Amino acid sequence: MTHNDNDFSDSTLQAAFLRHEDTLSPATPAFGEDDSRVYRTLLESTKAIPWKIDWAAMEFAYIGPQIETLLGWAPSSWKTVNDWVERMHPEDREAVVNFCVSQSQAGTDHEADYRALTKDGGYVWIRDVVHVVRKPNGEVDCLIGFMFDISERKQTEEKLAQLQKQLEYLSYRDSLTGAGNRRMFDAEFELAWAGAAASGSPMSLILLDIDFFKAYNDYYGHLQGDECLKRVAGILTAAAGDDAFLGRFGGEEFVIVLPNASHDAAVKVAEDCRSMIAQEAIPHVRSPHNQCVTASFGVGTIVPTDRGDSTAFVNLVDAQLYQAKDNGRNRIAAVDRTGMQGEAFKSHSR
Repeated sequence: MTHNDNDFSDSTLQAAFLRHEDTLSPATPAFGEDDSRVYRTLLESTKAIPWKIDWAAMEFAYIGPQIETLLGWAPSSWKTVNDWVERMHPEDREAVVNFCVSQSQAGTDHEADYRALTKDGGYVWIRDVVHVVRKPNGEVDCLIGFMFDISERKQTEEKLAQLQKQLEYLSYRDSLTGAGNRRMFDAEFELAWAGAAASGSPMSLILLDIDFFKAYNDYYGHLQGDECLKRVAGILTAAAGDDAFLGRFGGEEFVIVLPNASHDAAVKVAEDCRSMIAQEAIPHVRSPHNQCVTASFGVGTIVPTDRGDSTAFVNLVDAQLYQAKDNGRNRIAAVDRTGMQGEAFKSHSR
């Protein structure tokens, strides 16, 4: 049984370890010491792969023939501990080896999960369960254990981990537009605020609202209104750039967080958004602006301080948005609070 490299080489799962406070079993004769055919047949007919390593020589005294079925390597090729080490995924190797050596030196039974290399270049998830056999004087005599193929379980864990990531992603996304939702905006905004406060650099915020959107829905219907929202969200994503966060603030309102963005840079982003929406020329027969969909923008820039109030800043930018709408829509109103530690500011409208 082998598995393709693609199954596990890019896995988010990593090697895992567990030490045992109590021994796994009493110090019984090690594998190979009893020549009973029944005993050997029992060992070699299970899916678990038995093995024994001589501690002083660091050599395999025995490994079950099942290893060849699982990994493709013949039992005769497992000569020293280095063969075990080299047939381990590079990302797992150092941590697994260090853990197993330290636990063995301490005489502690343990187990480790890691990816083992197959002869054809793939990887198989292995669980290695190790029992430390000690001499009467307490020194380590040998290690005996079993290898188990846990690939199927690991694949299930990987799928569950991916599903969890997808659920987390969806919990932060607006299901209609794909933009971040209000929950994600709160997290991104506070992160940008804290980063700007720590570095003393400016950050900017843009709030925008699609003009006459109620009239759009009334005329075209809500399904077409949903399509309009999705198209506008796509335009905003392209215009804002990779460093910005785009969120749906509610209804037909969107928000753009611009970390480390000066006032002039933020106004330019808003202008690019406004211009690109106009270029898209989405029909809106009830709009006075060329009978096309337009948007109004409020822009704000600030250098956060210990005395700063992030909620007050959002409200300030929201006030700019309403100013843009009151002045005829399809325009930008902006406020710059980066001067005089934010205690004074200048605003403009275009």
